[in-house]
Amino acid sequence: MSDENSVICSAKGCRDAAAWVLAWNNPKLHTPERRKTWLACDEHREHLSQFLGVRGFLKDVVPLAEWQRQEG
Repeated sequence: MSDENSVICSAKGCRDAAAWVLAWNNPKLHTPERRKTWLACDEHREHLSQFLGVRGFLKDVVPLAEWQRQEG
């Protein structure tokens, strides 16, 4: 489980700490360079990736620590 300072998984009902960032965009709504993000714990990474992937929205899956370094 997560503590108050953790970043929480975006899966419905999940309260676990996130370990992954799923970068996505909806080409009907967003410019090509825009990235929205969902966070995922290890358990929900594949499920959330598939959900975004079948819609053609998923652009990248990055470990949270790497994403945080990139964002500065």
